[in-house]
Amino acid sequence: MHHFARRTAGIIAAVAVATTFAAGCDKDSDKDSKSDASMTTTTEMAPASEPMGETGGASETKIATRDGSEIAVTGDFLAKYNELGGESGPLGAPTGPEQDAPGGGKVQEFTGGAVYASSATGTHVVWGEIRKAWDENGGPGGKLGYPTTDETDIPGGKQSEFTGGTITWVDEKITVTEK
Repeated sequence: MHHFARRTAGIIAAVAVATTFAAGCDKDSDKDSKSDASMTTTTEMAPASEPMGETGGASETKIATRDGSEIAVTGDFLAKYNELGGESGPLGAPTGPEQDAPGGGKVQEFTGGAVYASSATGTHVVWGEIRKAWDENGGPGGKLGYPTTDETDIPGGKQSEFTGGTITWVDEKITVTEK
């Protein structure tokens, strides 16, 4: 799986380089015109499964917001964001920059959920009903702590693992189980 993720990241990076090069070499473009592109991307990426801070280098995408500002998505957050389809995926657009979270972790909010990262647990998405239950139980600063997995499918619903327990959403009912 790790080889697949690295190979996929390499392919995505190569496509981004080729696209950026082709866009920069367009002979029909007017040098004085502004770009309509909503993203600027550098190409170095790391697998999203690596712990926070182990991307091997900086990578960044800036997403234009409706008010005309740009919000950067970088490093491990960018890898997870791209893994889930970027702005057209379920996370949607970022609503703010990466921020510090309790216990030395980081968080970045998106319209469809949040990405949390800590050096101990890696980078994972929390969203929907599971996120609501997690927030009600203190989020990363509560007894459940940081997510250790992304949401997974289970019979009849979804499940997310945390350092201090599990949250399941089955048949539209939430169950919080502490370790």
